Order: sequence, then structure tokens, then C-alpha cells
Amino acid sequence: MQFTLTTWNINSVRLRINLVAKFIKAVRPDVLCLQETKCPDDAFPLKRFKRLGYEHVALNGQKGYHGVAVISQLPFDTTDIRTFCDKIDSRHISVAFGDKAQLANPLVLHNFYVPAGGDIPDPGLNPKFEHKLQFLDEMKACEPLHPRNGERHVLVGDLNVAPHEHDVWSHRQLLKVVSHTPIECEKLLAAQAHGEWIDVARARIPLSEKVYTWWSYRAADWTVADRGRRLDHIWVSRALGDCVRDFKITRDARGWERPSDHVPVTAVLEI
Repeated sequence: MQFTLTTWNINSVRLRINLVAKFIKAVRPDVLCLQETKCPDDAFPLKRFKRLGYEHVALNGQKGYHGVAVISQLPFDTTDIRTFCDKIDSRHISVAFGDKAQLANPLVLHNFYVPAGGDIPDPGLNPKFEHKLQFLDEMKACEPLHPRNGERHVLVGDLNVAPHEHDVWSHRQLLKVVSHTPIECEKLLAAQAHGEWIDVARARIPLSEKVYTWWSYRAADWTVADRGRRLDHIWVSRALGDCVRDFKITRDARGWERPSDHVPVTAVLEI
């Protein structure tokens, strides 16, 4: 069975529901993971997704900020929400696919929205950056994020860190810019290594090649400047390492009318 999964920081699902519909109609992923939905659960546009063929939705939202959602054509066996840093701020949701989706071997999917961290890369001066570093540490320590013994897990989301040199437009110029500072990169890669996760993008695209999923709204013409960062990730557990059949970043979505500053990232797995 081929399983198509997309992750997308949509930057307000209600504001950009037509863009989501446009993408869904073109790609038809089995599962769409959204971040920064900025929407309380009771205001989420469920009816629109159901009309598009997505009957199964798991939500962890709040008014105006953050928020994550899993929208699926396949039913869930279970859903779960975890909190990090003792804050209830809608940054994680997980679902498990199993018998209801006619999978003999279960598949667990985690959807994350890691804190952005503000502008000052000093935890002593910036509580938002301190929060981000603590969040990354807790991801590393979180036992459910350590799949072992053939467990089939996927971790996706806006992780708000571009960990490698060519995940940003200029490694040298961004070393002191939040999302690419050495301490953030070190902590994200430590969480990845501790869980023995495989970064799908970098498993398929050499580290020497530039890869971006985000372009700032501040650029007058994002295509000309092309000052991007790779903030959006799809990781798979070792048991799924040989199951990835395709990977795509829908760069064109950054040029759609009233776009998110992030674009959809999609992987196809043989499960």
C-alpha cells in the first residue's frame, strides 16, 4: 500500500482553506499534517475537509496561535496529545493507524510545531529562545519518540530549525540568526539521533545541495532573493527507512495568492 503524507505550516487554516483545497485536489495525499492552524477546535473547517474526502480529523488547536491538525482519508485507531515545557500551547498531536486503516503493522504519526524562538538567540535575554531550547531537549528525552524493535513511526512538522549548512541560503550569515544557530542545530540533531530517526529530505538529497521549505514575507520578491530555510521536516523510523518511494517540496505554493511563508512537503511510503 502506498501512503502519501504531506506536512505544511499553513499560517491560519481558515484564512488559507482555499489554498489547502487547491493543494489537496492536485496531490490527494492520504494524510495532511498542518501546523500553525491558529484555530480553536470548534471553529476548524471540518465540513470543507469532509467535502474534499477527508473524513478523519485529529485536532489540537487554540485561538489565534499555534495549533496542529492531522487530516486523513484513513481512519485512526488512536489519537494522543502531549505537552512540552509544562505549557498547554497546542504544539503536538499524534495518531496511530492500524486495524481500522487495514494495516497489519501499525504506523504512528507525530505532528509537531516547535516554538520559533523569537529574534534574540540568547536564552538569558529571550524567554522564547529559552523555551525553544527546552522544547528540543524534551523532544530528545520523550520516550514515545524513540521507536525501536521494528516500530513504524513518522515524525513531521515545522521544527523551526534548519540544521545543516545548506538548509539555509547563507550558513555564514545565519549562524547568529534564530533557526540556524549552532545550539539549535545541535539540539535538533541530538533529538533525531537519539530516536534513530531518518531525515527523509537529506536521505534523498545530498547535503551539498540547497534545500528550502520557507521564505520570509519580508523579501520583496522571494523568487529573486531565494533566501530560504528548510524548517519543515519529515522523519521516519529505521523500520521505514527503505520504504520511502518519493519526496517532494511544492515550492510553487509560495507564489500562490496570499500564501503561507511555508510550502507543503510530501513523502510517499510503501507501507
